Amino acid sequence: MDDAPKDYGLDLHCTLILEEYREMLPVFNKVRDIVLDQLRKTLDEAGLIVSNVVGRIKSEESLAGKLELKGAKYRTLGDITDIVGARVVTFYSEDVDKLSSLVEKHFDVDWGTSVDKRKLHALDSFGYDSLHYICRIPESVYKDSSCPAINTIPFEIQMRTVLQHAWATISHDAGYKSGIEVPKEHLRNLNRLAGLLELADEQFSNIRSSLNDYRRKAHSLVESGKFDEVLLDGDTFKSYLELKPFDFLIKKIAMINQAEIQRTSAMPYLKVLKELGFNTIADVEKMKVECGDDAYQLAVSQLGGTDIDIIVSSVAIQDLITVYILRNGGGKKGLERMYEILVGQSSYNAVRARQVIEAAASLPFMRRDF
Repeated sequence: MDDAPKDYGLDLHCTLILEEYREMLPVFNKVRDIVLDQLRKTLDEAGLIVSNVVGRIKSEESLAGKLELKGAKYRTLGDITDIVGARVVTFYSEDVDKLSSLVEKHFDVDWGTSVDKRKLHALDSFGYDSLHYICRIPESVYKDSSCPAINTIPFEIQMRTVLQHAWATISHDAGYKSGIEVPKEHLRNLNRLAGLLELADEQFSNIRSSLNDYRRKAHSLVESGKFDEVLLDGDTFKSYLELKPFDFLIKKIAMINQAEIQRTSAMPYLKVLKELGFNTIADVEKMKVECGDDAYQLAVSQLGGTDIDIIVSSVAIQDLITVYILRNGGGKKGLERMYEILVGQSSYNAVRARQVIEAAASLPFMRRDF
């Protein structure tokens, strides 16, 4: 088997650079691994969720092609700054800026060779690309006295959104970067596609920003007790539950048998409430006030005379909803539907609904004319 290096027909200067590349490959791989480890650690510590983090070493064939075209531009291998590369793909455009701040904090950035390609497009161009930083690993991140080259080798970090990455991949595969190889009618379609992707990127960011503003406002309204102004949804119900609105009832129910309370989430009951027509947090609060005493009496009828000494905290909201269903004529079918939402379809739902109605039959609220 012939292990001789491939001859690319390069001049002596470029051939020497290529030979140095071959000798340095183990170090390049080490640099890539350190960079990826640091990026992932940094993202995790910052709580920044991204689509992916990948690294690569420029292949020998790719480097030879670059030297063939631009070899005279490079004095040494160290002048080629993208042999080691990492790419971080974010979900939102503003996260690219957050990521860049993290990179600046943990790596030495070469501002003279770094470039923000997002700012290089003409006003009439839809295309856009990523933020490119040329960096080196500082000794504060990694130091190996036996291999000081690790701290001198430049590497590239590309930062872009998912949609920017899609555009970069499409434009590269289509030969769009040259602007010459694609016929005009296809070039126009690519431009239109780029515009759609750019608009989508902006809108995703705007939607996230609006949702965050809504959540902050809703949380503030819930905390201040302005329940009439708060629509019932996953975010607002979660904020409402943080106020522990059913604690008084569950503690009162636990006293029936001096039972221990096991904390469980009441979030699954949101779907039940929505199906019952509850529109605001005020509707839930109203149910709590109007049905609270009857819910306690229902618990007494179910737990009295038993030796149950552990109850789940969600019993409180379940008994409230049970009373609400029965007081509003939902009957057995209404209870069965509640159980179906909570635990899925089961033949036991009908049995359970019948048992609850039997336990509640003698209670005053069942005989009341509402």
